Amino acid sequence: MMALARAVTLLVGLSASCGYAADIGYLAPPGVPAKEFPAPQRAVAQIVSPTRASEEHRDSLNEAAEIARLLELKAGMTVGDIGAGAGYHTVRLSRLVGPTGSVIAQDVTRRYLTALGRRTQRLKLTNVRFALGEPHDPRLPASSLDAAILVHMYHEITRPYAFLYNLAPALKRGARVGIVDIERPTSEHGTPIKLLRCELTAVGYREVTTYQLAGDGGYLAVFSPPENRKSPRNIVACGDRAGAR
Repeated sequence: MMALARAVTLLVGLSASCGYAADIGYLAPPGVPAKEFPAPQRAVAQIVSPTRASEEHRDSLNEAAEIARLLELKAGMTVGDIGAGAGYHTVRLSRLVGPTGSVIAQDVTRRYLTALGRRTQRLKLTNVRFALGEPHDPRLPASSLDAAILVHMYHEITRPYAFLYNLAPALKRGARVGIVDIERPTSEHGTPIKLLRCELTAVGYREVTTYQLAGDGGYLAVFSPPENRKSPRNIVACGDRAGAR
């Protein structure tokens, strides 16, 4: 009987995992192809982990609450957690925005989203949706986000100009984009703030302000989306003078 119970539990677990894998996909049609945009003239870091540090350490720095406060995230909002990974921010945002709001957890790695789907199920979080993206396109519905956060992952975006361009239509009027990173070369899993400003400005985003986060949390740079997107062919890649190393 014990062996039978274990087998049933395993089958149920596998069924749930397969179900989440089947449910996770693109939420929007493809945007502009990557070939229309310049490639970054700097290193792109590899995706090596679904999380940057332990959640206990991040909580000790009050990371999630501080970012939410600075971006003025509130109940009822729809927030995109871009590059959600293991879901540190997704879980906390879900509770913050409440039943009248929602979180769209987006990532280019399907297995991260599958694992996060199981996590949100265990925690009984019902206001989270999952969006598979592409390296050049987050594939998010038009005018769906009140805010978007990209936390310690911008340096891993292989086609940043295309990605930022294709992200813009998902942002509502008045939306804010918060990018968290560390002042170090992109090859070392950071993004110099000068380079970040150059790349976002090249696509038409406008800087609102920048904050320094506690401890080793890095900076939070806040941008507003482009009012009128320029032609992809008119976007000029930032080079070494913008801080790329």
